Amino acid sequence: MCLWCRIRQKIPKKKKTYYAAHVMTPLLSAPGKKMAAVQDAPMELDAEKETKPEILSDGTSNLSGNTASGTLSSPPLTAGGAPKQEDQQTLIAVLQFLRRNKLTESVEILRREACLEDQEDSQTLDGSGGGKGDGDGGDANSLLSRVSIASAAAPQSTLTPIPVKNDQPDVSVVLSAYSQQGDPSLYQVYYSSLKNFIESVLDCHRAELSQLFYPLFVHMYLELVYNNHENKAKAFFEKFSGDQECYYQDDLRILCGLTKKEHLKGNEALLDFRTSRFVLRISRDSYQLLKRHLQERHNNQIWNIIQEHLYIDIFDGMPRSKSQIDSMSGSFAGETRREVNKAKVFYGLLKEPEIEVPLDDEDDEAENEEGKPKKKKTKKDSMGSKSKKQDPNAPQQNRIPLPELKDSDKLDKIMYMKESTKRIRLGPENLPSICFYSFLNAYQGLTAVDFTDDSSLLAGGFADSTVRVWSATPKKLRKVKSAAELNLIDKESDDVLERIMDEKTASESKNLYGHSGPVYGVSFSPDRNYLLSSSEDGTVRLWSLQTFTCLVGYKGHNYPVWDTHFSPFGYYFVSGGHDRVARLWATDHYQPLRIFAGHLADVTCTRFHPNSNYVVTGSTDRTIRLWDVLNGNCVRFFTGHKGPIHSLAFSPNGKFLASGSTDGRVLLWDIGHGLMIGELKGHTDTIYALKFSRDGEILASGSMDNTVRLWDSMKAFDDMETDDFTAATGHIHLPDNSQELLLGMYHSKSTPVTHLHFTRRNLLLAAGAYNSQ
Repeated sequence: MCLWCRIRQKIPKKKKTYYAAHVMTPLLSAPGKKMAAVQDAPMELDAEKETKPEILSDGTSNLSGNTASGTLSSPPLTAGGAPKQEDQQTLIAVLQFLRRNKLTESVEILRREACLEDQEDSQTLDGSGGGKGDGDGGDANSLLSRVSIASAAAPQSTLTPIPVKNDQPDVSVVLSAYSQQGDPSLYQVYYSSLKNFIESVLDCHRAELSQLFYPLFVHMYLELVYNNHENKAKAFFEKFSGDQECYYQDDLRILCGLTKKEHLKGNEALLDFRTSRFVLRISRDSYQLLKRHLQERHNNQIWNIIQEHLYIDIFDGMPRSKSQIDSMSGSFAGETRREVNKAKVFYGLLKEPEIEVPLDDEDDEAENEEGKPKKKKTKKDSMGSKSKKQDPNAPQQNRIPLPELKDSDKLDKIMYMKESTKRIRLGPENLPSICFYSFLNAYQGLTAVDFTDDSSLLAGGFADSTVRVWSATPKKLRKVKSAAELNLIDKESDDVLERIMDEKTASESKNLYGHSGPVYGVSFSPDRNYLLSSSEDGTVRLWSLQTFTCLVGYKGHNYPVWDTHFSPFGYYFVSGGHDRVARLWATDHYQPLRIFAGHLADVTCTRFHPNSNYVVTGSTDRTIRLWDVLNGNCVRFFTGHKGPIHSLAFSPNGKFLASGSTDGRVLLWDIGHGLMIGELKGHTDTIYALKFSRDGEILASGSMDNTVRLWDSMKAFDDMETDDFTAATGHIHLPDNSQELLLGMYHSKSTPVTHLHFTRRNLLLAAGAYNSQ
């Protein structure tokens, strides 16, 4: 028996082997998680007739599709498709495999018995013996795919499983280990070939196809490192890292330090990148050019990476311009899938409770009387923070359980409505006054600041693990008396709330001790009775502002907690940290009510929507996600920032969102349509503070460049029209009108702006730690 027959006998035979065109099987489908996928069967470029991606039921995409008759044509790549020619190519593939394993004697025996001495050179591709080629598929993997497609080519090829005859050897089983990796010496050839092709196409297609450079570069580099080709990986990185976009430089600096397989195990972010699907949005014409090029060059290594690690969202219409692509690019996971932002979002405000306001503003005693005076009508702004009429875009009042209003809450709302009548209407011709709170001698390191809604209290978190609370009014801070002293108080007296306070403890500030690490986030409750703080120690603490003691320590995060924020209605709060998830809590529960998972890196900032039905999170993966509190689903996914997000702010009417990051840009988002609608440029450093005025007319931004800038938000929103076509295609045309929208810029001496807050009368408060250096 010849060697070839013995090899064929050793190949395991399957009773029934099926091939399907790129069927994706979900490995993980938990809410909010990225879904990884594997390719069940090989697929060749020629097996595609329809380029529109088919969205499967599990949310993954299938880049292969049906033709009008539901069949996929696969023309044989060998001359005439004769069985003898197929057998010869199969033998050549086996010879290459034997050479790779240095089985020279077996190679010579097989060549003699198969009579291939005179025919191999004419049948093999260039460089098949030495493992080098010119990028035309000159490796065994490319040849193997040709053999596979030639043997499977038949008129009856359809998307349904196709049985393969049992008497034909499954060569993919023999070379499975090799086919998964590819020849490392050809990676530079493959990448260079694609790069030269993209640079030679028309300008209208070049911008779209250039999006492939970064994900392909990273995946090919990681594959080389993962398979222990350290020198080839280093050469590949040095040759092509300079071709990547400037906003990926931070990622490349991390990538260049990963030179061994062991390094990948300790880097969760890059492991996520390797297993998740990088999203690209490409027009149908550009995609056809790419497919035709890879088909002609038989560049299977590139195509395998595209199939396994990329999600190509194909749309009909004109290709996008470079500026349009850059405005949406830059995130760790690519762009947003169009279907992600199509869920219904109830961004309207909840109906205000019926509370009557006293007629006389000076009648303070009327607030404590049981008799209700006549209701006083107050002026409402066009973008007022609340509405007494039911908003058609608002959620149902009982969509999520909200705490009932206490008498103290009603009194506070009356005060709010009375102050609203004295609110200054801001605009381009009427800018707000700014009061700056500078923290002097803050040697402990100021890390977080917050004001109460009525601007009476100020809290600061410090790197020495302390929290400090100041009174921003002449009224000093006092603790509640001891239990023994409280028993002596007449509880029926009118001034019982004053009598329970201990005047001996009055001071301008109070220190709160309990954390064992730097405090990175603080947030007051709406009723000013509680304060939240989040720390590096992995806990969120709830402090009483009556006794100035810690009531609860919430433990759920395993790593530092970067931010926490109270709901506008109290009771609920959200936290986000280094463990890449955000958690929704209730003050009377030790465990979180919801876990919002989906970000690929740290969750750095969190905010509640004004109607409390949604939570928005910003991350160092350079994306923003809007989560539904009711079911924990991600209903909006925004990309466009080129650096980690550090500030978020909702407009008072709940319709718009502003975000700031380390790239120095403020981006504006339409929550209803799920689109970017504006870009504000001017800051030269990280933006840590954003706040809309009470009437929504002005957006204030504070940065590490020691400036506060005021922007005309109403003009920015009015100038952008979000029609259905724009929402469907994502063709965003952002006008470069930042200078027109900039109303004012105010410099501090040497104080980075950490926090911004508008009082109820539209006075702007800013805070930061003075930097003497």
